[in-house]
Amino acid sequence: MSVDLLINEAIDSIFDEAKRTTRSRSTRQRKIKQATSSMATSMARKKNDSAYKNMIKYRDLYYKYRAIIHKKYSARTRSRARR
Repeated sequence: MSVDLLINEAIDSIFDEAKRTTRSRSTRQRKIKQATSSMATSMARKKNDSAYKNMIKYRDLYYKYRAIIHKKYSARTRSRARR
């Protein structure tokens, strides 16, 4: 085997391990609920729903203000986080 192939296999195995971060099991009901939610959002986007537009607007605002708060307080809380 070539060195490149061995390196690629090692990297792939590391990423495969990193993907398994949760131990929770996905039940049939949970899968159905997730699929229903994503399909409803997709349908609302396709139909140009005003509620969907508001959802996106406020999601964007949430991330904007979260970034502002993190920028403002990160220096003060970094030392606490290290403890």
